[in-house]
Amino acid sequence: MASLPTGSRIAVATSIGAKVPITAITNATEAVCTAAAHGLAVGNIVIITSGWGRLNGLVFRVKAVPTTDTFTLEGRKANTTNTSLFTPGSGAGAFQKALTWVDVVQILNNNTSGGDPKKVTYRYLESENEQEINDGFSPVSRTLEIDADAIETPGYAALEDLSASGADTIQRLTMRNGATSYLACTVALNDEVLMQEGQVNRVKCDFSGKGRSTRYATS
Repeated sequence: MASLPTGSRIAVATSIGAKVPITAITNATEAVCTAAAHGLAVGNIVIITSGWGRLNGLVFRVKAVPTTDTFTLEGRKANTTNTSLFTPGSGAGAFQKALTWVDVVQILNNNTSGGDPKKVTYRYLESENEQEINDGFSPVSRTLEIDADAIETPGYAALEDLSASGADTIQRLTMRNGATSYLACTVALNDEVLMQEGQVNRVKCDFSGKGRSTRYATS
């Protein structure tokens, strides 16, 4: 069934825990991380730092907690079975847990860019034809237009604080059907009021992604 943007909610993590060392990550359909006394629970949201570049900087939901020292990352982006891309024994790093969230309200527009494949075009000297190869992906960027009168809401205050500090955060997008999307990012709030005849006064907030977002079908 198709989904519509109406009824969607956007939140930001106002507090993210300190980095906790991950001593190992398995090669598995959904990778299992080893972190002593990690304290995580199923459903927690974490940012992963890893020696594997394809995991580094991504946000994951914790799917399972097999032991007090291990936890499982959820989703297709946690598939590390390809040992050519995920060299065994090289995935160690750290995680940071999202501790508190606050909703951003009175959003007028939500625009997204990036996440597109980057291409390199080349041609051999002896050939007349150019070729293309993929060279990774561009980072995701999101921009919100918010009612200027939202200035007294907790979400607006959180955006001001995150913009001033430059701290890393996570943006959470929750669709009406329960699907969620997480993006590790930094925030830049432009609180100069945009005024235009026939439109609500508004301000803009930019979310600069650390990479691509992670999506889940249900929350």
